[in-house]
Amino acid sequence: MALISWVCSLPRTFNTLSKLATVSAFTTFISVLLAAIFAGIEDHPAGYNPDPNHINKLGVKVGGAPVVLAVPAAGTTFVSGMNAFLNISYTFIGQITLPSFIAEMKEPRDFKKALWIVTICEIIVFSLIGAVVYAYTGTQYNTAPAFYSLGNNTYKIVSFSFMIPTLIFLGVLYASVSARFVFFRIFEGSRHKNEHTVVGWASWAAILLVTWIFGFIIAEVIPFFNDLLSLMSSLFDSFFGWIFWGVAYIRMRRAEYGPNWYKERGLIRGWGGLLLNVFIILVGFLFLSAGTYASVESIIQGYDNNAFGGAFSCADNSS
Repeated sequence: MALISWVCSLPRTFNTLSKLATVSAFTTFISVLLAAIFAGIEDHPAGYNPDPNHINKLGVKVGGAPVVLAVPAAGTTFVSGMNAFLNISYTFIGQITLPSFIAEMKEPRDFKKALWIVTICEIIVFSLIGAVVYAYTGTQYNTAPAFYSLGNNTYKIVSFSFMIPTLIFLGVLYASVSARFVFFRIFEGSRHKNEHTVVGWASWAAILLVTWIFGFIIAEVIPFFNDLLSLMSSLFDSFFGWIFWGVAYIRMRRAEYGPNWYKERGLIRGWGGLLLNVFIILVGFLFLSAGTYASVESIIQGYDNNAFGGAFSCADNSS
């Protein structure tokens, strides 16, 4: 998988990657749609036990018919609640890639329209699919990723197989964006940055190779999935999803309208915009502080309960 992803990430512009993105979006929709359908038509979710007092291998009471709750269950700890919030947030936060997209658009001003359309579709699809799968798997049997909630192994394989192009594309996208930061810094002001030179292409391929080697090692060494998403959300989404954009808004308004921009633009667009973005910045710091604590504590608890497999193993890391 890492070798295939390295080859796919070799193009240096998003023009080629955009075609892979189209295929990825289509297969993702098929995958999550199948997961929701399979969750609805199968008899029971994975791990189902008719005894409501059943104790699983981790010593947790999990059994009975799926329980669907509109609010957290009684006894939900701060750690588990915060981790759930971080996981949901991770799904919707990809803003670190936005500046790179805008830089390569023929009409950068059109990006706002594309962002609105993608965000609306994303919220509708993920909310509906998540709600349907949760309705049939309940609090006890719902896992991350949700495919592991399916009790029928064939259903699980079929629905997950359509997600493979997306897994490749996401890795390719983030590897490409990460490699750009390094490549552009090294060759800033050099002809190797924009021209097809042996040095430029060799350096680009080498940077990507190192990126994928690190990615492969991290993926194999870390034997958990749910907590990994929470940890990445708290460490990286705190800045790129919240703090960065709140600070950027305030600085852009200050540069455009002066130091007293929030007074001159009126109550809604001035003070309202300032307070909203200060709130966004504070949420980012909440992610970074309390979120990181919750993620690390959850990992410690997982090891204490022997809930994780070993490094470089094929053990199930869903939770």
